[in-house]
Amino acid sequence: MTLSLKTESVRPALRVGPVSLVLRPIMVLVVAALAAAMLLLFCLDIATGESHIPLGRVIDVLTGGGTRAQRFIVLDSRLPRALTALVVGAALGLAGAITQSILHNPLAAPDMLGITAGASFGAVTVLVIGGGSGLAATLGGPLAALAGGLLTAAAIYLLAWGRSPTGDRGVTGMRLVLIGVGMNALLLSGISWLLTRASLQDAQRAQLWLNGSLNNADRSGLLPAAFALAVVVVVALGSARTLAALRLGADTTRSLGVRIQTQQAILIGAAVVGSSVATAVVGPVSFVALAAPQIARRVLRTPGEPLIGSALIGAILVVGADVASRSVFPADLPVGIVTAAFGGPFLLYLLVRMNRKATLS
Repeated sequence: MTLSLKTESVRPALRVGPVSLVLRPIMVLVVAALAAAMLLLFCLDIATGESHIPLGRVIDVLTGGGTRAQRFIVLDSRLPRALTALVVGAALGLAGAITQSILHNPLAAPDMLGITAGASFGAVTVLVIGGGSGLAATLGGPLAALAGGLLTAAAIYLLAWGRSPTGDRGVTGMRLVLIGVGMNALLLSGISWLLTRASLQDAQRAQLWLNGSLNNADRSGLLPAAFALAVVVVVALGSARTLAALRLGADTTRSLGVRIQTQQAILIGAAVVGSSVATAVVGPVSFVALAAPQIARRVLRTPGEPLIGSALIGAILVVGADVASRSVFPADLPVGIVTAAFGGPFLLYLLVRMNRKATLS
């Protein structure tokens, strides 16, 4: 009698001191390809404008070459806009990956939960009351957007707090999503009311900002966006194991020693900071936080929403939308309109897919 043993292939591991990582060569290659695509679109975004600059010349200027006029156009005029698009897209992608991972719902993105609407309400309030100019609009707008996003998130979290079907007290994903959708509708109505109370000039300025425009992007807005992205990256990567545990369900997560409500509050807070500051800098850019994690999940074939992949896809979507708005369309459209045109059909796709899963189950 012969006993045969079957051995399963195990992914190779990389060990450096106390750190042990599982090597996934295909995933590394895909991430590298996404990073290369992002850098290519980034250079194309700099090359695109009223006066087109060849892509090779853009790379030459970025590496220290070029004439004085070319360095002025590339480094001083166009680079801040392209960097802002990249940072905002990465922040929104990460924020969406965090919220969707925690709430186990592909629709749980900051712009669907009312966080973006809360940030917009705060910024529009300052634009209307402060007259859209001066220190109130320059400094107060971003701060009001951050405060609006944080207050909205706190209100949604408190309203969603209750007892789950298993008897545990806390926040459940579906309850938070439903309350967030209602809060989003309420805040959008408040924004519309503010616009009716504003002067024509302030209403036009606010409406342009509400479309998510990169036309006024500069270094002053880039710095807070980069800081917010750094905060989200540090919290997200530092809590990567916690995020993986939160995807396993409440009982399994609790058995692993994770303090669910505390970790949820920290991670959602980081996502709110990232999405609120991104909204404060360029206005609400719709559907990026919703679509980026789901696209990254399908491209990388991961069981959950990948953090690095979501950030890369988010940057690709915003930078690509900025390139398309100035090269494909006859008019220079706000980037938020382009992302909304893409995100609407993608949202319908997610709803149809979720409906089919529910029917089959």
